Order: sequence, then C-alpha cells, then structure tokens
Amino acid sequence: MPTLENRPNTALLIVDVQNGVVGGAHDRDAVVANVGSLVEKARQDDVPVIWVQHSDAGLAKGSDDWQIVPELSPADAETRVDKSYADSFEETTLESVLAERGIGRLVVAGAQTDECIRSTLHGALVRGYDATLVSDAHTTEDLSAWGAPPPEQVISHTNMYWGNHKAPGRTAGTVETKDVDFAR
Repeated sequence: MPTLENRPNTALLIVDVQNGVVGGAHDRDAVVANVGSLVEKARQDDVPVIWVQHSDAGLAKGSDDWQIVPELSPADAETRVDKSYADSFEETTLESVLAERGIGRLVVAGAQTDECIRSTLHGALVRGYDATLVSDAHTTEDLSAWGAPPPEQVISHTNMYWGNHKAPGRTAGTVETKDVDFAR
C-alpha cells in the first residue's frame, strides 16, 4: 500500500521510449516489444497509461528524435508528460495527473535505466508511491567507453537492487512483463 491517502489505483508509466533515446539502446527491439505488451495489457485492464517524454538541448521537443518510437502509439486519451530532468516528477505535471486519478502505485518501464528510470523510481518512492520496475522492459545505451559497466550489467544491477529495495509503508520491486498484474 502506498503511503498516499485515497490513492488505490495503478498506472503504467512509460518513460522516454523516444527515437533519440532508445535508437541505439541495448536489446532495443525486445524492450520496445515488451513495452508494447504492457501497454496492450494496461489498456485491456482499463489501467491508465502515462507517457513521459524528455526534452533538452540535445533532444528538441517536436523533433523526430523526441517522438515516441514508431512501434508504440499513445492513444489520444492517454496522458503525456513533458520533462526536462531525469526524475519524471521534477517540474512536471506528473504528480497532479496521478493525484487526479487516485494513483498510488506505478508500474515503470522505458529508458534510460541508469538515468531517468532510476531517478523516476526513487522519485516515486520518496514521494509515497509504490513503484514496480518491469525488469525486461527497460534499457540503456552503452556508455562503457566513458567507464560505465556494459548496458546488460547496468540493467541487471538495477533489477537486483530495485528488487530488494524497501521503504516504510511503501513497496518496491521488479516483475517480468509476462507476470505484470495491474490489479495487485
């Protein structure tokens, strides 16, 4: 149970699955397919799907790189949240969107694992939300040339630590796409 009062609902939060973000990402096609499966399941279960899109000096709003990947199509009624920081809550409308819909639990997928996914998960938890990471529906680019571990290790490490994360009165954890239960 989240620590937020009167927030019994769940939402699927899709973070930065944009052309310029996942174009060269690790296991891109499989991750995008898993995100697509999650979106279909959420829609079938009448669970809100919220699309987050990043923009900054290198990712101009409205550009081809800024667009959601062509394999995914946000429905007209689905909310889009624009952001310019790694944490999807920072200086965005996300909190008000979630409050309006009574959402206290987030199921999170998208990119980049080591930046916006981690920041958003932590941002959710410290704000009182339950936050579940879909372990096979997030990805990142290869930054090993700059000293980072290879992307498969970044993803694996994130799954490991988020699967064991705890906070008073809130739940964190991981689940595979095939096992996502929005009613939980």
